[in-house]
Amino acid sequence: MLEFLIPNNIVCHAVEAMLFASVACAVLGVIITQIQISSIGFTMAHAAFAGAAVGMFLSLNSTICAIIAGVCVAFLIGPLSDKARVSADTALGLLFGISMAVAIFFIAYMQTLGKGFSAMGLLFGDVISLYREEIYLLAIICVVAVVFVVVLYKEITGIIFNKKIAESVGIRVKPVYYAMLFVIALTVALCIPIIGGLLLYVWLVTPAAIALQFCYRLSAMFVVAPLVAAAISVSGALAGLEYSLPVAPLTAVLLSLVFIIAVVISPKRRITFRKS
Repeated sequence: MLEFLIPNNIVCHAVEAMLFASVACAVLGVIITQIQISSIGFTMAHAAFAGAAVGMFLSLNSTICAIIAGVCVAFLIGPLSDKARVSADTALGLLFGISMAVAIFFIAYMQTLGKGFSAMGLLFGDVISLYREEIYLLAIICVVAVVFVVVLYKEITGIIFNKKIAESVGIRVKPVYYAMLFVIALTVALCIPIIGGLLLYVWLVTPAAIALQFCYRLSAMFVVAPLVAAAISVSGALAGLEYSLPVAPLTAVLLSLVFIIAVVISPKRRITFRKS
């Protein structure tokens, strides 16, 4: 897609992957942070991570296995908290612990079997060995995430403001909520091979947190967060490949540094003193 700008196929694929993954994660990250369900973000990220690890161990398609695991966890959150009579937060903690246990077990076992190199890609991502089909899938999920927000913007705004009020005015909260979880599950599953299971949470939360330091309106956050994520991710991909550095970890560090700078210079930190 960007071959006319970047003639090197490896660099072009890496930049495209980081661009599409960062935009999709940042758009959904705004919803995750504003509804204050960041625990859902890392639980589903690690569920997809566990699914990918199982798929790789069984020599199955790791992306499909990650999608199945993420979707299953997305639809288990509510029923588990109801049937087990625990809070949603506790249910998320249980699912997160189970997912991490499964992922670590299979990755450790693959290490003992001599499959350590492939397992490292699940942990920290790998932008070098990407197929064109994977780029297309990332582009599609990026478009899906953006369209989801545009089409359901009023419903999302109502849910962010107050779920009970949203229900009282006729918004179907549960279908929108589960559709959001489904889109998040697809996104994290497709992003794991590029970003890695241990770093994906940074992309889901940090761009939105950066945008929050400067934006006073939700609509502005939906624009600023993906722009910031795209700029930092593309820069990280180019710098990483140029200087032979790990792309996803480098980009995660850059996102963290930008967040620290954003907090320091944020206009929301300024305190106006009134003269008595």
